[in-house]
Amino acid sequence: MLDLDPGTMMIISFFVLLALRVPVAFALGCSALLAMWQIGFGLDLVGDLLSAGIAKFSLLAIPFFILAGTLMGVVGIAERMIGFFRVLIGSLPGGMGVVGTVVCLFWGAVSGSGPASVAAIGPLIIKGMAEDGYPRPFAAALVCTGAALSIVIPPSIGLVIYGVIAETSIAQLFLSAIVPGLIMGVLMLATLPFAKRTKPLTASVSGASIPEGAPVPPDAKAVTGLQAISPAPYEGLPYFQRLARSFRDAFWGLMTPVVILGGIYTGVFTPTEAAIVATVYALAVGALVYRTLTIRNLYTVLTESAASSAVVMLVVAYASLFGWVVTVDDLVGKYSEVLLGLSSNEWVILAIIMIVVLIAGMFMDAITIMFIALPIFLPVVRTLGWDPVWFGVLLMINLAIGLFTPPVGINLFVAANITRLSLEKIAIGALPFLLTALIGLAIIAGFPELSHLLGTVGR
Repeated sequence: MLDLDPGTMMIISFFVLLALRVPVAFALGCSALLAMWQIGFGLDLVGDLLSAGIAKFSLLAIPFFILAGTLMGVVGIAERMIGFFRVLIGSLPGGMGVVGTVVCLFWGAVSGSGPASVAAIGPLIIKGMAEDGYPRPFAAALVCTGAALSIVIPPSIGLVIYGVIAETSIAQLFLSAIVPGLIMGVLMLATLPFAKRTKPLTASVSGASIPEGAPVPPDAKAVTGLQAISPAPYEGLPYFQRLARSFRDAFWGLMTPVVILGGIYTGVFTPTEAAIVATVYALAVGALVYRTLTIRNLYTVLTESAASSAVVMLVVAYASLFGWVVTVDDLVGKYSEVLLGLSSNEWVILAIIMIVVLIAGMFMDAITIMFIALPIFLPVVRTLGWDPVWFGVLLMINLAIGLFTPPVGINLFVAANITRLSLEKIAIGALPFLLTALIGLAIIAGFPELSHLLGTVGR
């Protein structure tokens, strides 16, 4: 029988439990408890470790950003934003594909969560792209890819968690992620020619058949619980009048990232406080400006946000036990030495780390990967003298790819639920986006200065 140390047994048991379809949080907790029993520590430590794992001020940003993103989807910001960008750029080559990409990037600066972004803006974008002649699997894949960038483009829940684990400035991470996020968006635009478009089912945005700001389609209501919103009278107006009216309708939504990111970068509030500001802002816009927030909608938003937050915080809590065993059993030292011993070339080591994260992203969610892998990777980052901020942005891009990569790309599951398409069809539609995303990952890895273009502002 193999004589394995408790830490290695913990990792093996974790993957066995995952294979048995045990929820991630409980797989982490059970495997950590097994290792603690093997080491000989009493279970009286468990309560203290769990509370210490989640009793961190920065983690308050997670439930509030989830709540803010859900609120902004429900109060009508999404469809007004899509209406504005459809007027502004919908007549460009690529049509709704360009609009969908831009809206995904913009929504990433509002939501911070990939699956929540798919649910909020997916129905509207997929419907519009299908009417513009795009295959529905390709349209769903575009939304999955663009929404995945929500964990890269600030404010990002993933960057908040990385900042907590790596003890790195979250504001600095937010700044440094902007340019890489935009580069990934440009590469998404370069993917649009891969789609075999048919003749549009309806007239373009400049025509009269689909006025921008049209009522939310029924499938979007099923996801977000929106009430019907009367369409703005854009039809038949000159371009600049339509643009002005759509901008007026979308103004408060467009101001959301300005309020959130502007407050962070000017030092008015911290990233954690920004999550609370975003929530209050969304409540004010929904209740006082758009007047689309009802008691029933608010109840739905609170319950959905509480459920999503509970899942994330359970993973964080049980991951603290996992991380404690990693430290006590010196897995960090053992595996870091193994990783550093694989090659003397730092680019080879970086490639190995990125491949490991890519493969892990096919089976696990981003938060779990960070809590398991970062204690091992961060010492290597420090030993090789890499910038932890650049590494964090690179890691987020890598994890974003995992959100739309089968078999467990969670964005694919959400999109399949929205469109009623099979997961396989959407995954095939995502292949061109996977190719360009990997190119983007290589660009950010090869040119670290790209993540410093705006990051130097905060230094």
